[in-house]
Amino acid sequence: MKHAGPKALDQIEPLLAKLRKLSGLKEKTRGVFYRGSAAFLHFHEDPAGMFADLKISEEFERLPVNTRAEIATLLSRAANAVKR
Repeated sequence: MKHAGPKALDQIEPLLAKLRKLSGLKEKTRGVFYRGSAAFLHFHEDPAGMFADLKISEEFERLPVNTRAEIATLLSRAANAVKR
């Protein structure tokens, strides 16, 4: 599964815009977010769809982001992780 390229990121731009509003995150390169100096969230594209790798504790967890419900789950989990 490869990291999401520019065209794939174009497809999830509304999601990226919402993530940019989360306090405590910095987008180092498009679609790659850091929390402090640590990698926190990035995206992958695959024939099965788009996926986000979200660092919940010490490990990244891969979440699908292809439906409204999946996107809402990612946003909620990212916001909760940033608050911790």
